[in-house]
Amino acid sequence: MTEAASAQSGSPVREWARRLISREAGGMLARNTVVSCVAFAFDLALLWALVEFGHMDKVQAAALAFVAATSLHYAFCHSWIFRGTERALGSGYIYFLISAAIGLVITVALFAALIRWTPINYLVGRTLVSVVAGLTVFLLNAVLNFRRL
Repeated sequence: MTEAASAQSGSPVREWARRLISREAGGMLARNTVVSCVAFAFDLALLWALVEFGHMDKVQAAALAFVAATSLHYAFCHSWIFRGTERALGSGYIYFLISAAIGLVITVALFAALIRWTPINYLVGRTLVSVVAGLTVFLLNAVLNFRRL
């Protein structure tokens, strides 16, 4: 939509909200949810294998599994979730890692707050926090990285 058409239809905020609440955004969010679950399962399975069979240090194994799962997630983002993006593979991966780092900060901060100031079970808290962080990272990638919304 051109700026003139956007100006005629309403405010830029209204236009942005219209794009976020669209069938296209819903499809991307659904695909992202599937891939996020697969990547998380891959992360846990790789972590387990590296520790149990590779006798690797747990923290080092967690870091390696996180990078591998994040790279897998990115491959699906570029080819399926945000298909049609004009973002180059290499620069998109850098932006994706920046978004992932922002998600990590959100995850750790909210998780620490929940377990410190509420009686919530840590696993339930981690799951709730992952929804907030995941939606934030999805929006960062959809709007700024892959420019699909």
